[in-house]
Amino acid sequence: MLVTVALFVLGLILICLGGDRLVDAAVAIARKIGIPQIVVGATIVSLGTTLPEILVSTTAAFDGSAAIAAGNAFGSIICNTALIAGLTQTIRPTKKVETKPLLWRAGIFFGVIIVLEVAGVLRGEFGRLVGFLLLAMFVVYAVLNIVRAGSEGGDEEENEAAEEGSLLKQFIILAVCAAFLYVGANLLVDNGILIAEAIGVPQRVIAVTFIALGTSLPELVTSIVSMIKGFSNVGFGNILGANILNLLAVIGIPAAVMGIPLEASTYQMDIPLATLVMAILIVPILFRKKASRLQGIALLAIYAAYCVVSFI
Repeated sequence: MLVTVALFVLGLILICLGGDRLVDAAVAIARKIGIPQIVVGATIVSLGTTLPEILVSTTAAFDGSAAIAAGNAFGSIICNTALIAGLTQTIRPTKKVETKPLLWRAGIFFGVIIVLEVAGVLRGEFGRLVGFLLLAMFVVYAVLNIVRAGSEGGDEEENEAAEEGSLLKQFIILAVCAAFLYVGANLLVDNGILIAEAIGVPQRVIAVTFIALGTSLPELVTSIVSMIKGFSNVGFGNILGANILNLLAVIGIPAAVMGIPLEASTYQMDIPLATLVMAILIVPILFRKKASRLQGIALLAIYAAYCVVSFI
């Protein structure tokens, strides 16, 4: 058991290191080839921080552990929103949020998650058709980010010097980090399942708590660094983008490959709670154009209660 726990922790470390450096490399590449930062944040950065979830869910689906694949996606959304956004908004609430780019992304998130809830209740699974529709929506989402970038304004931050090092060096770093993420994801899933079985915890519980928190570490690192540097909008936008990718890619890929049968608790608790915490985070901001510390406290309280209920 000690070796299993050590390998589980090693998986978390590899995912954290790989995800953090992958984002740095992706941003450096984007700057060198002239992609606007708003497109970088909505696509490359969010995709980079969501890669652990994508790899974990895809690996779990091929291994036949559907509870990990579905639970990790919704658990990550809950963790990203209730824990990470809750923590950062409690410490330093985001000010002057641009509602125009927020509105259409929020519309995509809530539209997709409602469809998934209906599919879960009616069929008890996310079939291959749902998977292909999610992947098609992922393509639409990526195109919209590029097309609407100009109308949503230029770079919000001052221009910064591109990171030192050649473009080839950044691509090498990107490839190495991707390898770290792949190895870390495999260690996390394999040993997470063994730990769950050894201590009698259902796979869904360990998926929506420990594994979800582990794969959300890149979002946590990004949000904290953004907050410290005074660019809280960057961390906020990354969480929103990551949550959308959790729906479209983390669920879409394994569902398209072989379908994902669901446990009843997924559509009875996980999906409704993911919708609720996102509504608590997003809706007040759409009206007030800024976040409040009260939102952060409420989200943290919900996450604490969620963890307790999951284990009970």
